[in-house]
Amino acid sequence: MPEAPPVQSPAQPQPPVKKDRRVLRAVLRWTAAVTAFAAVGAGTAYGITGMQRTDLPGLATQSDGRWDYPTLTRPPLPSGSPEPFAESNTAGTHYADLRALLLPAPEGAVADGKLRGTDGWLATKDFLAEYAQKETRDNLKQSFTDDGLRHIAARGWTTPDGTRTRVYLLQFGTAAVVDDLFSSEAPADGPTDQLRGTITSVFDRDFPTEAHDYNVEYSAYVETTPYGAEQTRQAYLSAGDVLAVIVQSRKGRAKPVPFRQTVALQSQLLG
Repeated sequence: MPEAPPVQSPAQPQPPVKKDRRVLRAVLRWTAAVTAFAAVGAGTAYGITGMQRTDLPGLATQSDGRWDYPTLTRPPLPSGSPEPFAESNTAGTHYADLRALLLPAPEGAVADGKLRGTDGWLATKDFLAEYAQKETRDNLKQSFTDDGLRHIAARGWTTPDGTRTRVYLLQFGTAAVVDDLFSSEAPADGPTDQLRGTITSVFDRDFPTEAHDYNVEYSAYVETTPYGAEQTRQAYLSAGDVLAVIVQSRKGRAKPVPFRQTVALQSQLLG
């Protein structure tokens, strides 16, 4: 497999920002921060440090099954706008175009046209279709309305081995709203709401936490045996005013390495 995405030439690194109250609460709770790596400034657009194979446990060999993603670069920020985790950005707002913060599909993947939405924005009902129970869909729809969901950006693809990936970015008014949603939907013992086609999902104890960025919280889950014709892995990311939901399904066993890679790279784009 090719190495990780090529690294953009970064500008001089900026001093790390201090942890805010949400991060401190997260450290005091059960969760660790998600795998991510600090971005560095370069005018109003900034590149992302590429991951090496040794950055994550289990990703250290040439045959580990990683996908070949293109170079990752964050979109430009509007003039004068702070980065999402800057000290001056108390709401944790992502001012960049949310659609441009979606992880691109890896080489050789076939895009899922159903997730393109209208002008790149996905209807709420199409996201809610991921969940199995009508009651869950109704409750989440009302919760999103009450919490002021602004919009949803999504991207999906299928790789040659049959793995189906769906990435959803839900943007709200403030990081506090996302923090509450993350706490309610992604607890330590398992997801609050089961996805369509899953039976029982539990917290993935094998998901690596050694490499992390304290700005982004994560919960990663894996469907336990016995499962049906396919297995599903899912993750929730709390990144400022954005709640990300990542789902991978595959006939037989859903491979852990591309799932970890996808979660880590998406968190880079958001962090």
